[in-house]
Amino acid sequence: ICHHFHIPLQHGTDEILKLMRRRYLTSTYGNLISIIKDILPDAGIGADVIVGFPGETDTYFEKMYLFLVELPLSYLHVFTYSERPNTVAIRLPGVVEPEVRAKRSQMLRILSAKKRRQFYEGFVNRRVSVLMEGTLKEDLRIGYTSQYVRVGVPSRTTDENEIVDVLIRKVDDSTCVGEVLKEVKTEVSDLAPVFSTSLA
Repeated sequence: ICHHFHIPLQHGTDEILKLMRRRYLTSTYGNLISIIKDILPDAGIGADVIVGFPGETDTYFEKMYLFLVELPLSYLHVFTYSERPNTVAIRLPGVVEPEVRAKRSQMLRILSAKKRRQFYEGFVNRRVSVLMEGTLKEDLRIGYTSQYVRVGVPSRTTDENEIVDVLIRKVDDSTCVGEVLKEVKTEVSDLAPVFSTSLA
């Protein structure tokens, strides 16, 4: 089982969650994240967040922002609220202006980038298993760890769909960069004398 969780939050205040008709509180969400981190300290955890929902005042947005800062999340998927016909939300008061929605969305995307980098930096000088994919970034082949950490290694050292051990050397932009660790393979023939001795 991969150590990666994507758990939608939607909003970081109880007041807006109630308007969204969500049946949980921010404390419920925070406790769940704490439990996961207690059991799997290196787990990658992402969250969906909506900004600009009707009724989201400056105070509520700031409250959500501070809540997200404190949560040990690895990244955010930020969505900007947009009106949909035949929904309850479209009839709610407190419409947030589009330019305010855009500004708040950008603030959370910047926060997400900071959280991702901080999470990635925790893997520098660590050995991790990476499932390599076919995507190439310049001379790097890109893959992902169990924690959904994006890792690049020199493309000549591995192939697509291989699981390889990688030593993370640095964080470059939104990618960890490392080197493939080559293991000494033990052949069955090398074990034959041990078996013969044990059976003698």
